[in-house]
Amino acid sequence: MENIGKLLVGVGLIIVIVGIVIWLFGDKLGWIGNLPGDIKIERPGFSLYFPIATMLLFSLAFSSVMWLASRFLK
Repeated sequence: MENIGKLLVGVGLIIVIVGIVIWLFGDKLGWIGNLPGDIKIERPGFSLYFPIATMLLFSLAFSSVMWLASRFLK
């Protein structure tokens, strides 16, 4: 149970840090969701948005952070 508590505190801190970054620098992050690999289809009565490149970027960043965290917490 102690590990679950540490995990919840860690996740909470990450959420707070991400929230502060978005709050402070949100106007400078307009490129997120508008990367060259993101698919946008807009037609009358229909719109499709599939952010492939943005999700790959977020996945790479999250995986890197988790890898670093696991290396430092061993």
